[in-house]
Amino acid sequence: MDARLEALAAAHGVATWYENYQRRRTEVAPESVIGVLGLLGVDASAPPPAAVKKPEGTIVLRLGQRHTLPGPAELTLEDGTTRTVDTLADLPLGWHRLGDGTTVVVVPEELPKPPETWGWMVQLYALHSADSWGIGDLGDLRTFVQQCGDAGLVLLNPLHAITPVPPVPASPYSPSSRRFANPLYLRISDIPEFSRADASLQERITGLKPPPSELIDYTAVWAAKLAALELLWPLAEPVDLDADPGLTDFARFCALAEIHGPDWQKWPAELRHPDSPQVRAFHSDRIAFHAWIQHLIEQQLDAAREAAAGMPVGIVLDLAVGIDPSGADGWLLQDSLAPGVRAGAPPDAFNQLGQDWGLAAWRPDTLIATGYAAYRDMLRRIFRHAGGLRVDHVAGLWRLWWVPPGMGPAEGTYVHYDPEAMLGILALEAQRAGAVVIGEDLGTVLPEMTDTLERMNMLGSSVLWFTRDWDTGEFRPSADYRRNALASISTHDLPTAAGFLAGEQVEVRARLGQLAGTVEQERATWQAEKAALLELLRSEGLLDSERTEDVVVAMHEFLARTPCRLVTASLYDVLLETRQPNLPGTFEEYPNWRIPLRPDLDAVVDDPLFRKVAGILGKRNSEVDEPAKGTAR
Repeated sequence: MDARLEALAAAHGVATWYENYQRRRTEVAPESVIGVLGLLGVDASAPPPAAVKKPEGTIVLRLGQRHTLPGPAELTLEDGTTRTVDTLADLPLGWHRLGDGTTVVVVPEELPKPPETWGWMVQLYALHSADSWGIGDLGDLRTFVQQCGDAGLVLLNPLHAITPVPPVPASPYSPSSRRFANPLYLRISDIPEFSRADASLQERITGLKPPPSELIDYTAVWAAKLAALELLWPLAEPVDLDADPGLTDFARFCALAEIHGPDWQKWPAELRHPDSPQVRAFHSDRIAFHAWIQHLIEQQLDAAREAAAGMPVGIVLDLAVGIDPSGADGWLLQDSLAPGVRAGAPPDAFNQLGQDWGLAAWRPDTLIATGYAAYRDMLRRIFRHAGGLRVDHVAGLWRLWWVPPGMGPAEGTYVHYDPEAMLGILALEAQRAGAVVIGEDLGTVLPEMTDTLERMNMLGSSVLWFTRDWDTGEFRPSADYRRNALASISTHDLPTAAGFLAGEQVEVRARLGQLAGTVEQERATWQAEKAALLELLRSEGLLDSERTEDVVVAMHEFLARTPCRLVTASLYDVLLETRQPNLPGTFEEYPNWRIPLRPDLDAVVDDPLFRKVAGILGKRNSEVDEPAKGTAR
């Protein structure tokens, strides 16, 4: 790559090389760099700037930090008081503003240390009970929280909003909006208007319940729940559309999508921007209808959180790394997003062809210019209902893999963000909500990222499959796990415990053409890794039988020995499900996000292995002491 292009890329935070998952330097093709620069509105044929000018619009300070201004300025604090200053010093935590419009954010140095506890990883859609309609719902969540033993947290898949127009996509990681919630998770019989309905209307609504199916049919579930909500809507109280303009804008998108389709990029030109005169002039009863639906979801989220009030952490929500560019946030926040970008990930051991998630991404320069307002609003809305937040692909707060149009997932490159701002604002909003933060720091994550999470008392993720010595590839013993981490056997994108032991991840990827090498090579690699895992468990005195159930118990006993502050078990693992919830790189070829748990909710919480694992993890709190001062963390 020529020096001119390297300089231009450096000026705009675009990487020309990176370390891959094996910690090896990997050069980025010039075509990829040129393509990503184009997404930032930069002409790659132009000469690089003589000096890099940092974008203006936001000043981020850690609590107690000072910043000298060019001259005297009026500062308005978050509480509305004003002062004239020439130095920003001794400012309270929060969001302040200088007279020229510059946002000043004062963020905490660190969060309080998270409690030490254990819990369950739950794909909420996979639960089902006699009262839920073809998909796990917030009523099932409330029941599970009440019956899951002495767990201290329940970690969920993202509950972000869909575009309420068929067909409904299954993936919780490609949401229409991360600021609002998914109406598919409503428990219809818990809606106040249902209890006020007469018996004949209740019977009519109950008759809409979808029949059981082998896989979750999101579109059928939404059609049934939408029909029920429309029958209940005449019983609803009036909706104040002025109370929350952001919610009203989202509801307006939903109403327009019902008329013009789910992809705003295909709407009439005059409707493609939320501030156009034609959009602002659009009025419909459906706006109030969709705002009402969001109020219902908030009520049921609050009820679930109240049920978890005695837990040390409680309900932990999951923040997807991006949004569907054709959805609500793609329309409402388009001025803060890079048009045409597809966020993803470079190749790694489990996804050897790279990943193209098809997600929109923040423009780093626009975030700075707008005072990170959209990012702040998103976090505040999520933290209203969360005792904790898992940040999927937390490395995206430092850098995100952008795939240019027309290129494959391995042909992208990284675009850098300001981690002081992204992490600091996350810490500020989490502290105000009294919530813990868990970063999914797997894959190609730089040491500085893990170190920063540690410094700020944000937990990392220690997954059994990935916690190894990078030089030898050997699994690490339990004592070598990080203290500030959430430990688990697997994730939603990886093999389940029983699936790994059976080699299911090799066979299914072979059938679908997802292997980079031969089937024989992959089987040999899996057999070697399985043998290494079994030897690890034997070396810790946890295994004397290779029966699948015994190995799964030993894996959880291993996690219980780690010093990690949080330890979690997946329902898929304790129920010995061999199919993983999601197989990255596939779409219709594999039933991603559509696999329900085989037993119903009552059978799940009564399952002997469920109870046994709960007992194992429940005993660890009294056995793992706080490390002594000066001990490696």
